[in-house]
Amino acid sequence: MDHRKPLLPVKYDVVFRLFFADERNAEDLKNLLKSILSLPEDDYNEIEIADPHLLPDYVGDKLAVIDIKLYTKSRKVIHIEIQLQVTPAMRERIVFYDAKLITEQMGSGDKYDEIRKVISIIITDEMFISDSPRYHHRFTFYDPDAGVEFSDTVEIHSIELPKLPDDTDGTQLYDWAKFIAAETEEELEMIAERNPQVGKAVVRLRALSADERARDMLERREKGQRDFDMFVDYAERRGQAKAHANVAQKLLKLDRPIEEIIEVTGLTREEIETLSKQHN
Repeated sequence: MDHRKPLLPVKYDVVFRLFFADERNAEDLKNLLKSILSLPEDDYNEIEIADPHLLPDYVGDKLAVIDIKLYTKSRKVIHIEIQLQVTPAMRERIVFYDAKLITEQMGSGDKYDEIRKVISIIITDEMFISDSPRYHHRFTFYDPDAGVEFSDTVEIHSIELPKLPDDTDGTQLYDWAKFIAAETEEELEMIAERNPQVGKAVVRLRALSADERARDMLERREKGQRDFDMFVDYAERRGQAKAHANVAQKLLKLDRPIEEIIEVTGLTREEIETLSKQHN
């Protein structure tokens, strides 16, 4: 009987951070970066994991936290973030983070030509770039009409796990994205058989999955997310109920039939009759 713990899902941010920000897994982080970016080979030789907090410039500014922040040998700044859900203002937030990563480099007397390149890698478990079927995009400052790049000082890579095709496209990125997206041990074993790099990562993931502290961190993270989702759902339902009550009151003033008000608002007959008594 196999008593091994189930492998932790890498696409959860806490597991992703525990795995790729661990110095013992530096080879896996380096290989992941190489599969996404086109940097000089020497740049990958010294990867420094940094504090993921972006400090506020002024009192009252937001303190932003990113999943993994690191520096390459030439001091390029790389920000890696994984998101299970795509939020409405996600693109704007990424731009904000990148602006922070640029401005925090500048001190009094610093020159603009000393600004180091900032690279964001955004991995999502939902559709992010809806108007393209590609699972990997690279964005810079670019004139699409002239086909001319203005600057690559800021570079944003998006990787959308739901867009991964069933069959490999023969790239290292495909295998690493599948490693991150995998939900079963069978999926990971298939990738490991095809790709020795990922095979080594699976071995290290198995070691992490046996760590009770890591499992506890994931469990607490999931509980926190459930509590947050429940709070948001409650707030939304409260807001909807209030909005429906307002609509019902307006329809009552217009002497509309109760059956019509039920159909429009979804409120029960008893709720509408209670509102009617309040109205009278």
